[in-house]
Amino acid sequence: MKAVIAVAGMGTRFFPIAKTINKCMLPILDQPVLAYAVADCLAAGADQIAIVTGTGETGRQVRHYFSEDTVLRDFLTGRGQEDKYAPIAHLHEQAQFTFIEQPRDGRYGTALPVMLASSFISGDDFLLLAGDDLLLRADGGHDLADLTTARTRAGTPGAIAAATVPGHSAHRYGILTPRTTTAGHQVMDSIAEKPTGYTQPTAYINISRALLSGDAGPYFDKLQPSTTNGEYQATDAIAAYARDHDVLIHPVTGDYHDCGNTTGWLAANNAAARARGITTR
Repeated sequence: MKAVIAVAGMGTRFFPIAKTINKCMLPILDQPVLAYAVADCLAAGADQIAIVTGTGETGRQVRHYFSEDTVLRDFLTGRGQEDKYAPIAHLHEQAQFTFIEQPRDGRYGTALPVMLASSFISGDDFLLLAGDDLLLRADGGHDLADLTTARTRAGTPGAIAAATVPGHSAHRYGILTPRTTTAGHQVMDSIAEKPTGYTQPTAYINISRALLSGDAGPYFDKLQPSTTNGEYQATDAIAAYARDHDVLIHPVTGDYHDCGNTTGWLAANNAAARARGITTR
């Protein structure tokens, strides 16, 4: 199992701080948002993780955090504080990290990380997720691990995670439209971006977490920029793949937080604090 984590966005919703600090490196309590995404990948069985970063300082920060720092490790160990380095050491004990820099060449969009990581994926199954989203669970479980298990049980080539929201909020999200297979599984029929006039009581929303087989790669490689915004959109590639293959829709258990904006990031910190029994005011 491999994983591709996208963190190359400009982070404009966090400007001006995002000029220097990648939004995925902003802390949720004592760890960056991205560390939670990596923990989910590890729990799902990924032992090779590619992180697609931006250029310059924001990319350097990500590479530094997820690379071994023996000088710092020895310094803390010499002071009897090796427990402080343990969470980072744990990462390198479980996975090999690859860093891919996304160039600023005029192309933009959520599909580019997969396109740039094609040689890393090399035809293997891979998780695809955004590094600034967070799923928090009180039971200590991991929804990416559940997604992997659900796909295996369903026997489908792909699976996509979905959060459930009230139907009256559907116009704010990308909505996954399901169809039911002869085996009784709900699979993806299409994705509707911010639909109007949605009438169902609840909706499945896309939260940028999917598990795809290696044969999904060509669907990304063939992708053309969207006629709407000029971006290379992962949802377009996944929708095209879903027209030819069953992609299981898997409702998540955890509480979804979009940490790509200040409101979502603050809500995630408050939720994480409550989960640890920390009183917030």
